[in-house]
Amino acid sequence: MADRVPMSPRGYAQLESELKRLKTVDRQQIVKEIEIARAHGDISENAEFEAAKERQAQIEGRIRTVEDRLARAQVIDTAGQSPDAVRFGATVLLTDVESGEEITYTLVGEDESDAAQGLISVTSPVGRALIGKPVDEVVRVQVPRGTREFEIREIRFD
Repeated sequence: MADRVPMSPRGYAQLESELKRLKTVDRQQIVKEIEIARAHGDISENAEFEAAKERQAQIEGRIRTVEDRLARAQVIDTAGQSPDAVRFGATVLLTDVESGEEITYTLVGEDESDAAQGLISVTSPVGRALIGKPVDEVVRVQVPRGTREFEIREIRFD
């Protein structure tokens, strides 16, 4: 079996929900769209049919991806963890050393990451730099816009 995929219980539940929707709603809907497009006649020159078949391939591909991620999931419950170092599931308050800006990130699995919501993957450059570090440590991170330094101000497990 390939590498395990770390995720929170919430992330696992979200993927299960997505898989259920893909199989019971999206898949059924695309079958109907293909039937309707096929009823319009010659499928060799039918753009609706081609678009529906392409969408079907996308749905089936996503189903396979989600099934794989769920099969390889390593669900990590962070309840009761000690905030002595940054680990998966930690919420970390950082201060940008250069600008003084405070940023809060929660380290999650790849499927759960959403930087706009403060959820970053443990495999992202910032996530990898933070793992294992204690409060008051300064970490240097190579990001697309150059190198940034962050001081870890607080670690908690919500």
